[in-house]
Formats: sequence, structure tokens, C-alpha cells
Amino acid sequence: MHLTHWTDYSLRVLMFCAVHATRKQPVTISEIAEAHGISRSHLTKIVVALSDQGWLETTRGRGGGLRLLRPAAEVRLGDVVRQAETDFTMVECFDPGSSTCRIDGHCRLKGVLYSALASYLAVLDGVTLADLVAPEAGRGAAGQRVRLVTGLPPSRPVDR
Repeated sequence: MHLTHWTDYSLRVLMFCAVHATRKQPVTISEIAEAHGISRSHLTKIVVALSDQGWLETTRGRGGGLRLLRPAAEVRLGDVVRQAETDFTMVECFDPGSSTCRIDGHCRLKGVLYSALASYLAVLDGVTLADLVAPEAGRGAAGQRVRLVTGLPPSRPVDR
């Protein structure tokens, strides 16, 4: 499973807004761009999409900015990812309209990958923005422990 930069940045925008939800002034795109080292113009496109999808409230002009449209505890990562990602096609046979796979219909890989995708999204469904930005380690909406990972685990060698 791979998230596009668009989805990654969408989640960062929402997390930044969640962290600053209690402050009086709304968050600005410039603040987020500076904090994450992301192009302001690219973030503007993402913010427009997040607003159109019902995740953010935007206010133009002096004193304007962004706020979460609903409490962080009600924003499930799975919902955000499903709206931000445009393609969950993992292999050619996921798209019957363009698949030229000669073993499609006889291969079990497609079912395994569908199950993996469903599990991936189920984990994201069990975590809210509030779980991600809580100052203390907590439990996700589905009760599983939410851990802060600071680096990738070493990859396991493949036995051949």
C-alpha cells in the first residue's frame, strides 16, 4: 500500500489543524507550508479539495484561514484516505476494463491483495485525527494501541 504525496499532505493539513484546533485564530496555509516544507501553492489545491470534501472550513481575507469542520475525534483516517486516493489498483487484474492478464480468473493473488487492502483500510478506519495528535499515547477508535513510529523497522531478508 502506498499513499500519494497528495494524501500524505492532506493528512498533514488535517493533523496541523487538529493540533491547533483550540487556538483563537484559524490556521493558515502559509503556517502549514512552512512547518512541513511544502509548496504553498500545492497546499492551496489540497486545502480546496479538503474543503470541498467537507473536512475543512475555510475563511478568506484578513483573519481568515482553516479550521476542522468537525471534531478531530470524528475524523477517521480511512475516510480521508478513501477520498484523497484516486486509485487503489494494486495489480493489473484489479481493473477488469483494462486487464490483459492471461491468468485472471484462475489466479488467487487478486483475492489475497483485496484482503490486504481491506485490512489496511480497516486499520485506518480504527484511527482518528484525535488519536494521532493526542499528547499521550492512546488507543485508536477501534481500541488498538496507536504507536508513534520514528523510523521504519529493518526489512526482513527473504528466504529463497
